[in-house]
Amino acid sequence: EYQEVILGRAEVRKVFHASRLGTIAGCYVTEGKVGRDASIRVVRDGVVVHTGKVASLKRFKEDVREVAQGFECGLMIENFQDIQEGDELEFFTVQAIKRQLD
Repeated sequence: EYQEVILGRAEVRKVFHASRLGTIAGCYVTEGKVGRDASIRVVRDGVVVHTGKVASLKRFKEDVREVAQGFECGLMIENFQDIQEGDELEFFTVQAIKRQLD
C-alpha cells in the first residue's frame, strides 16, 4: 500500500522560453520545500493539468537539490512545456506504508 506525501507548493510567477531547453518556470515557494527528486503536479484553476517529474531545479544559475519556503527558483518539468503564469505546483513523493500484522 502506498501513501502520497506533500512536500511543498510553489506558484509560477514568470515563464521563460529558452530555444534549446524549452519552457522554464520562474517560481516562488509558498509552502514547505521543493526538491529535484520529487514528483510534481501542475494545477491550473483548480484542475490538475499534468503530473510528472522535475527535469531541473535552479536558484539563480546554480543547480540545487531543493529550495525552501520563501525563496524563488527556476525549474523545468519533464515532457511538459505548457506552463503558465499563475499555475500552482505541488511537489510530492509516494511512500510505501508498512502493514501492521495483527
